[in-house]
Amino acid sequence: MTGENGDPGLLDHMVRASLGWLDGARGFFRLPPDVTTDADPNLTLKPLGELAELTQLIGVVHPRAEIRRTARGLFAFAWNETRDGELFAELIRGEPFATYPVELYGVFARAGLRHAEADELVRTTTRLRGWRVAREDHTRTLGVLNAERRIGLRPHADFASVLALTGLGRLPEPWALDRKAAYGVTHDVFHLTDWGRDRQRLSPELAGYLRLWLPSWLENWLEEQLWDLVGELLAVTACLPRAPYDPVAWQRLAGAQAADGSVPEMGAAPGSGDPGEMFTACYHSTLVTAFAATLARTAADEAETGPRGGHPALVGGRTPGESESAP
Repeated sequence: MTGENGDPGLLDHMVRASLGWLDGARGFFRLPPDVTTDADPNLTLKPLGELAELTQLIGVVHPRAEIRRTARGLFAFAWNETRDGELFAELIRGEPFATYPVELYGVFARAGLRHAEADELVRTTTRLRGWRVAREDHTRTLGVLNAERRIGLRPHADFASVLALTGLGRLPEPWALDRKAAYGVTHDVFHLTDWGRDRQRLSPELAGYLRLWLPSWLENWLEEQLWDLVGELLAVTACLPRAPYDPVAWQRLAGAQAADGSVPEMGAAPGSGDPGEMFTACYHSTLVTAFAATLARTAADEAETGPRGGHPALVGGRTPGESESAP
């Protein structure tokens, strides 16, 4: 890696192209009528939640106004799909012990979008004994704790204690990191830093470990052309203090982005021409590309203007003089 300040033109192009493709794919993010009953949440709610999580951040922190507008439009679309939050009340009533409705609601609550009944149900269900059982997936638990914080709930466990049990917290042997473990480490970082908004929460020990081994991990998954994981690792890199910029990795990821702005999860995009297949193969990696390039862009700006540790657009979620809940 290098200490260069990045390539703002390349990064902006990648974000703009990615959001353009995602904007054109809105129809595939729409929720089906049976979303609260028979539909698979991994195929319906998960994509919409990921769209909301990452476009909310881009819509607040990206330095270019036209990119923020596009991202805010997508975030407003996602909120509209929840019927202004009524969806979360229905999901919680149907599955009071499930964590995913609370995790998804937390994305919108962080932006100041609330639903009175969902708030009441969340306060009740998160106090239930069944909610507070120990979960085997410690990374997922960090996500739940982050959601509780965003909503304003008392956390059901100690964040630092859970972090110590995760893949990142255990500082795994870097040569033994397989694909699943690598995704776990990236999400440990995202939950710890609130998706890059508060990277000062990375301890010197964790930041040093990541700074040392990220180049090797990137090289490995660039060779495999696993663009989705490459994007997540580049996002983690941008979360580091004095974030380094790897021009080779960024050029490789840019080379994987198609002319329409889509980025395949792995290798090349499917050649069948089926729009649904194309969406499934590209939506997450395209979102991750926009997210990672936005974080790298703000890190490059910091190199020019100084540390961002207390910047309200990154820590508090607002740029000065504007409402965070504005679409």
